[in-house]
Amino acid sequence: MIKSVVLGALLAIIVATGLSVGTAAADDRPAMGGGSGIVVAGPDGELKVNCTLTTIGNDAAGRLVGMTAAHCGQVGDLILSETQTDAGVLGRIVSSDETLDFAVIQFDPNRVIPVNRVGNTTITSVGAPVSFPTIVCKEGRTTGRTCGWVYGDVFDTRETMTQLCVIEGDSGAPVVVGETLVGMVNAYMLVPCIGPEIGRNMDQILSILSANGGIGAGFRPI
Repeated sequence: MIKSVVLGALLAIIVATGLSVGTAAADDRPAMGGGSGIVVAGPDGELKVNCTLTTIGNDAAGRLVGMTAAHCGQVGDLILSETQTDAGVLGRIVSSDETLDFAVIQFDPNRVIPVNRVGNTTITSVGAPVSFPTIVCKEGRTTGRTCGWVYGDVFDTRETMTQLCVIEGDSGAPVVVGETLVGMVNAYMLVPCIGPEIGRNMDQILSILSANGGIGAGFRPI
């Protein structure tokens, strides 16, 4: 609790003093990719929650964008690196789809080093969901990389249920088969890290972004 209060105060100072705009040296830019821990804060710098970045890349217009779960924040919220909060604001949530529970983040390319590997997870492409008994893995800021089998689209064809270990903070974590991103972590049922986990399919998310146009349309990972 004390740590959260101190961090919240620090974020408020960062926003109030303007340290969030172009003050980080190039060598100090945080490396961010699918599986990175993010801090979500309100426009005034008030700490809201820690979540996980699903992926990072460019949209059709060349903007640097990423994704996470929509329940992690709302449009206008600030995004910081969990491990380098002193680097200031890296981007903002620019759109949110509460139905599929995903949000789009636009990053400042001058403040972020986009990477395709975090921990033991590498993302080089986006693919369609997989079915039982395929083994998938996820990279979360709370529980790291864990793997488990797929149950399939038990409730909704737009989502996939898996036997992945997830806990609070893993929301938004990338779900991969090899180096292919197939989904994001959105929730768990019954018991944390026992599950099962339910996540949205990336092909559905990208289809919605393309249909809507704007920031995120035509996304491709780094």
